[in-house]
Amino acid sequence: MAEASNADPTTGVEEKSEESPPESGTPISRVKLLDTMVDTFLQKLVATGSYQRFTDCYKHFYQLQPEMTQRIYDKFITQLQTSIREEISEIKEEGNLEAVLNSLDKIVEEGKDHKGPAWRPSGIPEKDLCSVMAPYFLQQRDTLQRQVQKQKAKNKELADTVLAGRRQVEELQQLVEARQQAWQALHREQRELLDVLKEPE
Repeated sequence: MAEASNADPTTGVEEKSEESPPESGTPISRVKLLDTMVDTFLQKLVATGSYQRFTDCYKHFYQLQPEMTQRIYDKFITQLQTSIREEISEIKEEGNLEAVLNSLDKIVEEGKDHKGPAWRPSGIPEKDLCSVMAPYFLQQRDTLQRQVQKQKAKNKELADTVLAGRRQVEELQQLVEARQQAWQALHREQRELLDVLKEPE
């Protein structure tokens, strides 16, 4: 991208001259188009009148320190542009945006020589969409059904474990009751034996 830099006489901030428009019929890559949009946006930040609006906001300070106000404005604009460029670069890196945009350009370029229908062999969008999406949804349904079956088997296993635990608790309760009754019967027999022994001859 050929760029010529010139300083804005109002702000002193360097601006990029706009690219000459491409020759007719020459496609512009989406990456370059995105970069051009970003450059254009950044140039609008320092468009004519922006410094005037800045000084209007800090009128009293500008009247006292006009040179200092100019330096603060220049620093602010420079840091703002740098920050925006860094944010755009991070977005492009995180989303692998350049590769995606280049692949789109490649798809468009390859499709120029293709005269027939691209992905709609039947010519009916609904039918072709179903033919593409149905296998995916059927696969998802099968996956969900397998997961449901596994969950049902796991739930049955847990239910069986709970029932076995309840049976063990009931058996323990019955054992405790039987031992309690045996102890009570033994205690009665001991009392009866003591009563017999205590009776006078």
